[in-house]
Amino acid sequence: MTLPVIFRRVLATTRTARWRRPEGRPFRLALMSGAAALALSATLLPAQTFAWGQAPATQTQSTSQSAAAAVGPQSFADVVERVKPAVVAIKTKALEAGGGPEEGFPGMPPELSPDDPLYRFFRHFGEPPGGRGRQKHMTQALGSGFVITADGYVVTNNHVVEHATQVEVTFDDGRTLPAKIVGTDKRTDLALLKINDGNNLPHVDWASASPRIGDWVIAVGNPFGLGGTVTAGIVSARGRDIGAGPYDDFIQIDAPVNRGNSGGPSFDEHGQVIGVNTAIYSPSGGSVGIGFAIPSEVAKDVIAALKDKGQVARGWIGVSIQPITPEIAESLGLKNNKGALIAQPQRGGPAEAAGLKAGDVVTAVDGQKVDGPRDLARRIATLGPGKSAELTFLRNGAEKSVKLKLGKLPSEKETAAAESKDDGVEPGAALAAYGIEVAPAAEVRGGRGGEGLIIVGIDPNGAAAQKGLRQGDVIVEANGQTLKARGDLQAAIDSAKKEGRKSVLLRVKSPEGARFVALSVNPAS
Repeated sequence: MTLPVIFRRVLATTRTARWRRPEGRPFRLALMSGAAALALSATLLPAQTFAWGQAPATQTQSTSQSAAAAVGPQSFADVVERVKPAVVAIKTKALEAGGGPEEGFPGMPPELSPDDPLYRFFRHFGEPPGGRGRQKHMTQALGSGFVITADGYVVTNNHVVEHATQVEVTFDDGRTLPAKIVGTDKRTDLALLKINDGNNLPHVDWASASPRIGDWVIAVGNPFGLGGTVTAGIVSARGRDIGAGPYDDFIQIDAPVNRGNSGGPSFDEHGQVIGVNTAIYSPSGGSVGIGFAIPSEVAKDVIAALKDKGQVARGWIGVSIQPITPEIAESLGLKNNKGALIAQPQRGGPAEAAGLKAGDVVTAVDGQKVDGPRDLARRIATLGPGKSAELTFLRNGAEKSVKLKLGKLPSEKETAAAESKDDGVEPGAALAAYGIEVAPAAEVRGGRGGEGLIIVGIDPNGAAAQKGLRQGDVIVEANGQTLKARGDLQAAIDSAKKEGRKSVLLRVKSPEGARFVALSVNPAS
């Protein structure tokens, strides 16, 4: 069973700090901004001692030195002494409405759930006179950052300064200076600050080369608001996708990092920044040796754009894309699962104008192979709006290409159509083997445009539900054929069986967008 993994942002309130352990909660990915006066969850791990490059006493001095050089530096002290003055603690204040699921109501114990009778008590007596609205209160949070120019530009995470009305940075020598937010990029969780009247400040440089798996890494930050802290480890992996956004390409490190390290730098053994610490995988909020950093090659381009224009403009072709599973590859007759499957071209987007269709598989951009959806998204974004790109794609087994002009990626806005509940729906055709009932969408109120078959009933333990189908989803196509009548879906399944296929490929629409689902033609097997 896959353990559920979630992100949790750490905000701080002005209430008294309470240390508590979230008993029974699953492992989670935690964004690591520290908190002042916040109920913190921490597991203190036993200290471990590492002897860098030690050799047996019986060896000669030259042999010991050779062994030390092979293992690594005997000390990072010189590097730390040089870079630590440029690493800062970041303290933010923000005025936010109270009464949310994290803040609760005045005086309410944080562990109360909305189902608890006491929750209703605090909700009633904690609201302002008249019982309307939410009391606004000041929140504060702590994070980390690092100075990249002598005049005071500071890099940190977006979630450290999001919604902040006041920002202060504190240097290792105790100096505290005000700063302003120059720009933020939510998609990569990066932000750029500028220290007011910064002059001749200590600063660090981006690494000139990408680290390799196994290279040393030194993490510097402000965990739990305790002050500047240094830890060391190695690069454990590259190219990690942790579900934080469409451009995930994280470095995984095992140098211990905790809450409050968000926005802090990871250095190589030469003192150059290889990444921006952003998230940890943790059962309790404390380090278990799995941390994630935004690579410097990604961060420095984003930060340069923020410094220049205050925002990041990315290329856009206007498609919903998804990975190609082995089942989908078999349904489409593909030799492998490389590429990005277009689930739906967006109306009015460059892809639709260029003639791309749902079911096309993009395999290359400007002649460079595309591994999957993340790879395609990053390449298009990096090209930028207004640029031309040639896409190579597969359609019905034939390779084609098209040249299109990229648009500008729109800001994040929810555009999903509002769901309408159906009353008095006629029973659909029962597909007992799959545990679903369908009806023509045109006959169902709220059928999203009248195309395809809408799922009006589903067995939560059935084969369709196990593939992620839900009541209210609309099955638009099966194996490329539009579905109109109740028997069309069963006919498509029967046709796939006759052709010797293992799955029938469905195109499904839901409020979250369009996607493809490969449904086995033998659900009981």
